[in-house]
Amino acid sequence: MTVAGPTLSQRAQKLRRLALESIAAAGSGHPGGSLSAADIVAVLFFQELRWHEKDPLWPLRDRFILSKGHAAPILYAALAETGRIPEESLQTLRRTGSPLQGHPSVKDLPWVEASTGSLGQGLSIGLGHALAGKMDGLDFRVFVLLGDGELNEGQVWEAAMAASHYGLQNLVAIVDQNGFQLDGATDAIMGLGPLPAKWEAFGWQVEEVNGHDVAELQRALAIPRPRWEEKGRPRVIIAHTVKGKGVSFMEGNNAFHGRAPTPEELKKALWELGGEAP
Repeated sequence: MTVAGPTLSQRAQKLRRLALESIAAAGSGHPGGSLSAADIVAVLFFQELRWHEKDPLWPLRDRFILSKGHAAPILYAALAETGRIPEESLQTLRRTGSPLQGHPSVKDLPWVEASTGSLGQGLSIGLGHALAGKMDGLDFRVFVLLGDGELNEGQVWEAAMAASHYGLQNLVAIVDQNGFQLDGATDAIMGLGPLPAKWEAFGWQVEEVNGHDVAELQRALAIPRPRWEEKGRPRVIIAHTVKGKGVSFMEGNNAFHGRAPTPEELKKALWELGGEAP
């Protein structure tokens, strides 16, 4: 008898629980943007990314770069759930000497592709990986996850322009458009619209999806491997998401941009995410 494994939606909920538990253990961190990205990360890590379980530097691996580095807890949760790091290490988040720093550090954790946290830099790093792949004729893909507030940074658009110029069909930007950044709503701080038209003007293929619809994400993220003998363009997926997704009192509540849940809040959140009743 074959027993079905967890669905991608169930995987995403588990990632949310692990991320919140690690943030609560640390007493600090960024729950809102971690939860909004969970479905995207689940589809990438459990279905789309090609990797080698024993070699984090395997040349043909697909690259995942978390440009919105403050959402590191959701990345670490995915690394744990795919067996790259021990699950118990998640409880060391942000501790001195832990490889699980508050923002991803390539120096401390081998499975991290880029040290991020200074917002706006991840797409440029991804551009470098993608361009190297093209120059070497390799067929790996580079996925860069950005926050929508991060698009205020001019360096993002410099990278976007260069990626189009070099025809980097192996580069995929994913915008976690949850509508908030540190100081408030993105539309109030620096409006992004019309966002699809902006990317199109920079020469990118654009697709908009519901960032919590696993089927839509599966279809959108199934990016063909590059065929360098053909002309191609980079691709951006604008994922409409909810900050704090899955936890009623965190959804759309920017107070949880960078605040850890209290013990009582954690119990309630884990229950809402399919864990034990509080």
